Amino acid sequence: MKFGVNYTPRQGWFYSWLDFDAEAVRDDFAQIKSIGADHVRIFPLWSLLQPNRNMIRSAAVDAVVKTAELASEAGLETSVDVLQGHLSSFDFLPSWVVTWHDRNIFTDPDVVSAQKDLVHVLGDALKDVPGTTGLTLGNEFMQFAAERHPHRSATSPEQALSWLDTLIGEAKRVWPEGRHVQSHDDDLWFKPSQPFGPVAATTRGDSTTVHSWVFGALSPRFGVDSPQLPWFARYLCELATAWSPDPHRPVWLQEVGAPENSVSEDKAPDFLIDTVNILMGEHGGGVSPNLEAITWWCSHDVNSKLVDFPYFEHSLGLIDENGKTKPIGDAFAASAERWRGTNAQSPCERNTLSVVVTENQRDISDANGSIFDSWIDLAFDGDVRALHLTEQGGEE
Repeated sequence: MKFGVNYTPRQGWFYSWLDFDAEAVRDDFAQIKSIGADHVRIFPLWSLLQPNRNMIRSAAVDAVVKTAELASEAGLETSVDVLQGHLSSFDFLPSWVVTWHDRNIFTDPDVVSAQKDLVHVLGDALKDVPGTTGLTLGNEFMQFAAERHPHRSATSPEQALSWLDTLIGEAKRVWPEGRHVQSHDDDLWFKPSQPFGPVAATTRGDSTTVHSWVFGALSPRFGVDSPQLPWFARYLCELATAWSPDPHRPVWLQEVGAPENSVSEDKAPDFLIDTVNILMGEHGGGVSPNLEAITWWCSHDVNSKLVDFPYFEHSLGLIDENGKTKPIGDAFAASAERWRGTNAQSPCERNTLSVVVTENQRDISDANGSIFDSWIDLAFDGDVRALHLTEQGGEE
């Protein structure tokens, strides 16, 4: 089992790519390694990498490569996102796809061709860097296709799959040994209107990624610090396995965190420990099927001088803005130490909860629905069930 963090630079957040400081990155990675992490996920900004459709800045690519090299020196593996895209409520789109140059970022042939070029350049630059494992297309990039997005790139499910095939296919072509994935928020599992659906998540890329955020529906329904919250990551991982046509497809819990609007500061260490223990099967059900890595959001708090973030973004780190490990960071270190020797497990024989869910009715499996209620009630009794999608429904 791998335990890592989503790397948020302590100095300057992701704006630090504007003034790349290798020594600051080296210090951050030493702190991350000290709390027991074995990998990082890093986020270069698309608008800085590719400021023009026909221009990929070599200095920006060099900074990404140097960051991966520094991670390797610190004893950390690295996965690199390509199209950033979206981070912590901010969108970072290059000027050649917005306003006067407004284009659909999933279907415009020129845009997709440019994205493919960037995937190729980054893949080629990173493939021989020790400890660098692969590419993620971008951070929750498909949120740009969501109906709720203020500047939506409307896309059909067929176009969504075509876009994924183009970019992941290019990543595999230039870097065959890399493990390349996509990432998404839980709209993909729960919103029928989201054109990127469970089939896309579980059939494209080398593993299925899961982003578990309890502020979406869970804490508004059950309340801050409610006992249901640490179970949400396990529920999503079970749902990801249930949707997969390959019962052995790896699952990467790529984002999970303790936002203060849902988890009190003094309860955050317990939330982390409970979340990990539940995933590891301490409360029943064995290790969450096919789970291979847990990557916490995030490494460092956002600096308090930066403004216009949702307030809880300033306290999501395992390490504070001054470089001091927080109690939740100590909890991460303890969990990593306890469970690192655990191996990923294929689905085992256990009771199942069989439900009828299709891509057009995904909303019935969200945190407000009867499927979640049935699953969590059983889990509270120590009966952590596998989810089984069927045309019949009922329990087995």
